[in-house]
Amino acid sequence: MPATLYFMFYASLGLGTSLTFLSSHWLTAWMGLELTTLAILPLMAQHHHPRASEATTKYLLVQASATGMLLFATILNGWVEMSWSINEMKNPYALTLAMSALALKLGLAPFHLWLPEVMQGLNLLTGLILSTWQKLAPFALLMQISQAMPPALLTILGLSSATLAAWGGLNQTQLRKIMAYSSTAHLGWSVIIIQFSPGLALMALGIYILMTMAAFLTMKDMSSTKISTFSTSWSKSPEKMVAMILILLSLGGLPPMTGFTIKWLVLEELTKQDMYTPATLIVMAALISLYFYARLSYFTIISLFPGTTNIKTYWRQKNIKDKLILPIATTAALFLLPLMPLTLALTYLYN
Repeated sequence: MPATLYFMFYASLGLGTSLTFLSSHWLTAWMGLELTTLAILPLMAQHHHPRASEATTKYLLVQASATGMLLFATILNGWVEMSWSINEMKNPYALTLAMSALALKLGLAPFHLWLPEVMQGLNLLTGLILSTWQKLAPFALLMQISQAMPPALLTILGLSSATLAAWGGLNQTQLRKIMAYSSTAHLGWSVIIIQFSPGLALMALGIYILMTMAAFLTMKDMSSTKISTFSTSWSKSPEKMVAMILILLSLGGLPPMTGFTIKWLVLEELTKQDMYTPATLIVMAALISLYFYARLSYFTIISLFPGTTNIKTYWRQKNIKDKLILPIATTAALFLLPLMPLTLALTYLYN
């Protein structure tokens, strides 16, 4: 694909997300969502492979369904409340329908089953965009309507996302599917706290994006898409594999790494709101998630993944042109915990 087309598609992704960020009217927000969807489709289908075509088709159908639900919700609210403003959505049926549409776009449980299948058909760079950048616009709309949503619905969505994603990722051997379930689980932590502290939910999303970026760039550098090839990468570059293990443990929320910040602050806010039962349940779900991150780390450095000996091993690494993004993302994914007082101050200023 020519470089001009790449530039056009990436610019459209940025323009669509920015348009949704700046929107106060549902029509312009819908235009931004559609622009990001149409811009990523050629990037998903650029490799002429049946699995990539299948993933692109599934993604298009899911996003079209979510967009139709969102349009119906806005029309219903406009008909009842005589307003198309995002902040003035008050009809309970329209709110529930809009919440379901945004949950489908974000891949929240129980609407998350499409995400692992789509992620499996993509290359690692496009999977990174789908796991990070494509979450921003729907999450911005979710933040704007979250204060009008029933708190119980948001709590159920957050708990179900964290729990079902943890169970779904237990027996996976494909790294892209594991990252898809990780996306759903981390978004569950953001959704459960968005009703009490939108700034904290935004900070949790930002930390998740940093950790996911570091994980995907490391997997792309090592040309690993499943555990069987991931476990043979130790002999190629032990330093990068140690960094990858730390990134995985940070995704699992193990202290003293950056991912622990999300768990700590969210649990603190939930206990302040006297939500002890949801806090206990989401911690138990986080322990299940930590298990499959630890399992992946175990197969990486301690044991060789069971399988035949005809595994294709890439003994020579590819020459990387950009050597700056990966170390910056890795450092941010591991060592931002000491900066937590500063991030807390910024969060309270936002709230």
